[in-house]
Amino acid sequence: MFTIEHGFEATSITLIDDTATHLLEDVSINAFEDRITIEQWDADHDQMHRICLLYTSPSPRDRG
Repeated sequence: MFTIEHGFEATSITLIDDTATHLLEDVSINAFEDRITIEQWDADHDQMHRICLLYTSPSPRDRG
């Protein structure tokens, strides 16, 4: 689970590990031109958990 808070200067993303057994692997945050991905490996289930945040429109500060 995660929360997103938009502020004047930045956007904050808070990741919450609410599973029965906590994941111990590192979280990777990757920034691309059109999206940001947040990834964490789940060794118990042999899979990658991924959240993708897409840029859908420019913010007022990006318009110039």
